[in-house]
Amino acid sequence: MVDVRQASFFHKLGNIHDLEASQENRLALTAHLFLSHWVHLSVLMFWVADNLFHIGWNGNLELWILNPIANMPIAHGLWDPHLGSYLSAVYSSSSSDSAVVIAFSGLYNWLYVSGFKDAYHVYNFSMLCELLAVLFLVLGNLHFLSKEDMFQVASQMSSLKVGASYIIRLLLACIDATGLRLNFHNGAMIGFFSISWCGHLVHVAIAASKGYSITAFLKPTPDGFNSLSHLLTFLGGLNPETSSIYITDLAHHHIAVGVLFVWSGHIYSSLFKGFAHRLRDILFVNGNSGLTILFHGKSLHLQLSLACAGLSVITSVVAQHIYSLSPYPYWTYDTLTLVSNYVHHSWIASGLMMGSFAHSSLFLIRDYTKTGPQAGSVIHRILELKAAILSHLSWLCLWIGFHLLCLYIHNDTVTAFGEPDKQLLIEPVFAQLIQGSSGKALYGLGMTGGLNSDVNETFGSFLLPLGPGDLLAHHAISLALHVTTLVALKGSLDSRGSKLMPDKLHFGFGYACDGPGRGGTCDLSAWDALYLAAFWSLNACAWIIFYFHWKHLSLNAVSQFYESSTFLNGWFRDYLWFNSAALIRGYDSFGSNTGLSIWAWAFLGAHLCWATGFMFLISWRGYWQELIETLLYMHLKCPKLFDIWSGSFYTPVALSILQARFLGLVHFALGFIISYSCFIFGAR
Repeated sequence: MVDVRQASFFHKLGNIHDLEASQENRLALTAHLFLSHWVHLSVLMFWVADNLFHIGWNGNLELWILNPIANMPIAHGLWDPHLGSYLSAVYSSSSSDSAVVIAFSGLYNWLYVSGFKDAYHVYNFSMLCELLAVLFLVLGNLHFLSKEDMFQVASQMSSLKVGASYIIRLLLACIDATGLRLNFHNGAMIGFFSISWCGHLVHVAIAASKGYSITAFLKPTPDGFNSLSHLLTFLGGLNPETSSIYITDLAHHHIAVGVLFVWSGHIYSSLFKGFAHRLRDILFVNGNSGLTILFHGKSLHLQLSLACAGLSVITSVVAQHIYSLSPYPYWTYDTLTLVSNYVHHSWIASGLMMGSFAHSSLFLIRDYTKTGPQAGSVIHRILELKAAILSHLSWLCLWIGFHLLCLYIHNDTVTAFGEPDKQLLIEPVFAQLIQGSSGKALYGLGMTGGLNSDVNETFGSFLLPLGPGDLLAHHAISLALHVTTLVALKGSLDSRGSKLMPDKLHFGFGYACDGPGRGGTCDLSAWDALYLAAFWSLNACAWIIFYFHWKHLSLNAVSQFYESSTFLNGWFRDYLWFNSAALIRGYDSFGSNTGLSIWAWAFLGAHLCWATGFMFLISWRGYWQELIETLLYMHLKCPKLFDIWSGSFYTPVALSILQARFLGLVHFALGFIISYSCFIFGAR
């Protein structure tokens, strides 16, 4: 007999997010989704409150503000009786005489730019976040109530029966009005809060940065400090003292964005039908896009796919700009904090994009139909042209891949034979022209002027110098991104059917794949395509963060990156192996590197987890089944082990290919992410 418990466990695990199958109607489904939205916000607020509480309790915010460059920010203390005096000194910072954990989250920089100056205000903000978390839970519970429950509660309120029923009906009408929802989110949620944040920066943050208290700042000052010309500026560039954007520029940016979104909150017709535009009129202006959105816009999978794609792009843009145009003072002085946040945002962007492709496949399988008015829609035309789209994308990936690999192979070969001067080095001339026109004088292009004088600095510049190694690295990243897009897009466009399996639509998003017995249907489902794309997504993230990390590690030794980044062995030798030496030698014959001991063990354990993933990724299920049956046979023949289990009760079987791939991907991804996290700490 097959182990039913194992099969049911993986079946439930694979369908744990399939809310459509567990809900009886669309209203219940949307209620559950909205509840999960509020619960996630509540968890986020609790997490923020926890970090702020530890900073207020064990942190050194007051001392760190006095000298953010020399002092290390403290996340929380360590009170472990097993540490002793020696380890307490190892884990202490310059402003602490006891064991502490250093903060690399950037919260200190955010508190600094927001105007927090002492632990008292941090405590107050922590309690505010906890109250918001509780409020979000209450709001989630209220939205989880059905219409019948609301009216039942209203009917029990005898004194407020008419008024409560009217308010409930008004709220339900507002929720169902698409134009009103758009106006509220554009005007109130984004516009109003952006203007409010500008007010906070003006009245709190800017005043605190100049040494004024809030009460003193609200009064007229003889030096005219509270003049608007000094509060809302457009200086551009970076502050040379903090290597960040000027706070007054940030305030100007937020009020401008807020006014723009408040204006956009009046575009759609909502309460007053004669004011603004109706969504129907806007959609039908350009061809048949109105039909597409009218018939497909109600699909939750399509909405979630587009939202994940947009949020992924925004998160990636934040990662790219958070180091070059940092809004947080002294952020770029701590390389570990800078790299950690860049890696953090890169992983989030990658996961969101994979979610976008997954839900686009689910939309095409569950919600899309080719018949009726949808026959001439944009989505229909994309599906009809998928062969041309995928073939062009495949050709592009092959072109970039072969040219890039040949360049690396040539450079590695001549370097291995001791003739590095024969490498093929291509300067990024177009990028250098753009930087030269912005004032970068490194390339000797003879251009003058530019954005700001700090573009020629090493640490304070948002234009890092570029060379042949940068060109090769950027093309390698381009290759990984294009291949990831090719695999994921092919899985989405072929999710309804392909030449090899035209009836794939009837099998769903993912189906059993156990080898030749199913007629060669392996690696054809949308789930399999997403599984394969996830590995290329991990590769893309790896190449991006490898390049970013090494580039910033070598800012004080630029020649190392220039000389070693043009051939693959240079990446292995001078980046990966050189910077992991401290972790590899965390424990050796000369003793232990106590400050890195925990990271050395985590580095070793994560590598084991990563390598174990390859064992699950061997999709040859027969091999594992034969191995299990061989072990069973040997146990039955052994006089001491024959009664360990009874074959009449259950018989262990190998994982299916789908189950093994899931476990392999989880082990591979977690092992890689944790290994690189330890690597960052070891390379500092």
